[in-house]
Amino acid sequence: MTATRDIWTAKVLTLFPEMFPGPLAHSLAGKALTEGLWSLDAVNIRDFATDRHSTVDDTPFGGGPGMVMRADVIDAAIDDAAIAGAPLVYLTPRGTPLSQEIAAELADGPGVTLICGRYEGVDQRVLDARDVTEISLGDFVLSGGEPAALALLDACVRLLPGVMGAEASLEEESFARGLLEYPHYTRPAEWCGRKVPDVLLSGHHRNIYAWRMEQAEMITQARRPDLWDRYQKDLTNQKEQ
Repeated sequence: MTATRDIWTAKVLTLFPEMFPGPLAHSLAGKALTEGLWSLDAVNIRDFATDRHSTVDDTPFGGGPGMVMRADVIDAAIDDAAIAGAPLVYLTPRGTPLSQEIAAELADGPGVTLICGRYEGVDQRVLDARDVTEISLGDFVLSGGEPAALALLDACVRLLPGVMGAEASLEEESFARGLLEYPHYTRPAEWCGRKVPDVLLSGHHRNIYAWRMEQAEMITQARRPDLWDRYQKDLTNQKEQ
């Protein structure tokens, strides 16, 4: 008998638990949450403050603007929320850029505990002590880690078994083969003088596949030369093996 997989679990440490599930309560992620395909728990970091003012931050050593989230408070929240065998992830602009590969790796595990920073960020000592993985949503700064956490969770949840209605569609998405996705068309076949490419109406599956691959390669080469270079190197390595 095949063992059933435990529910994929997300814990989010945040000063604004009311922001969750937010948009994750809708569409595929929300349906999957209702059906119990994954679980979400937003943990209020302020609950782990020890003074009567529920202080979670303090001024930075060395001076400078802003405030820093305290290591002792974050550490206590992690103790309460950490998931056995699951990574601790801190959302920060200085982290490794989120990719489809990272999302797939996280989705393949038992879950994830996310730390949403605010102010100037989190005391480095707790990040080091807890071996926290730092992930970035992109080269820009947000007011806090919550929007990034929502995006990361959406990217992971849609990869969980049973969430996507058509599992095969995952294989055709951007980044699945190292390329950006090809263009899509639907009815009507002509709109405002613009026609759907003839090959897509031909019913010739081999020609359609070749056209889509050609489009994906052209778009990737034009828009993401970094991905294109990596794709070319992967092709070269495959031929040499």
